[in-house]
Amino acid sequence: MKSIYRSEASKKAVLDLYDRQIAQLNIPYKDIYVDTSLGKTHLVECGKPDGKPLLVFHGGNSTTSYNLKYCSFLLPHFHIYAVDIIGHPGKSVERELSSHGQDYGKWAAEVIKALGFEKMACFGESFGGGVLVKTMCVAPELVERSMLVVPAAIKNAPLYKSMNMAFPMMMYWMTHKEKWLVKCFLPITLTEEGITEDFLATARCSIDHVKIKAAMPQDESIESLSRYKNPVFVMAAEKDQMFPAAGVLPQAKKVWKQCKTYMMKGRGHLHELTEEEKQMIVEFLK
Repeated sequence: MKSIYRSEASKKAVLDLYDRQIAQLNIPYKDIYVDTSLGKTHLVECGKPDGKPLLVFHGGNSTTSYNLKYCSFLLPHFHIYAVDIIGHPGKSVERELSSHGQDYGKWAAEVIKALGFEKMACFGESFGGGVLVKTMCVAPELVERSMLVVPAAIKNAPLYKSMNMAFPMMMYWMTHKEKWLVKCFLPITLTEEGITEDFLATARCSIDHVKIKAAMPQDESIESLSRYKNPVFVMAAEKDQMFPAAGVLPQAKKVWKQCKTYMMKGRGHLHELTEEEKQMIVEFLK
């Protein structure tokens, strides 16, 4: 099996940052591993010990540790199982899955069963939202309720919409100057203020040390999406060039009559949730 890292030193750099970011949360946590047919999967178990179980999926080419910082507002309310998506930076098996088809959903369904649950509430954003969508199609009975934030796999924008990130990325690879890294992510943050130190450190580490995956989980058919009958809440960003609200939200309402939708006005793919939005998410998941 080919490594997803550029070298052993690269793998160490990624995992060192992973552990530092977990430590910065200053919370009790436990590393757990479960077996799936695709390989060993790592999760961080944390949050409220007697809270409702919640399975959390991180974004693409990112990590569970960074994602736990992004959604730290969930920690006081839920017993969280934050999973390292296989083939992405983290401590799970380095097996790469195709963004086409439903392999990610089959893997996630096995994770839920391996944890010993008949069904779980789930939270996924961006690429992780796409993994959750695949799970809702493959094993709808296992997802008790689904919180999707700027998710893939419902109505992705054409790839050319993100081509404005390609030139700055190429310049960063050539020069390793931070200004090009910042310019690369401006199309998805809209402002430099939206590029936090934590995000920049995580993105830089992945770009420098991981064989980046550009392909997002591909859209599921209306027939597959319609198999899911449980509660679902979809938040999408108005100016998201990858999964724009104008495409995602109408499609979500079309396939899930029970769906609650919300548009984050004026924001891009990478964003800070408002306190009101955080509360909406917590109330839905409870």
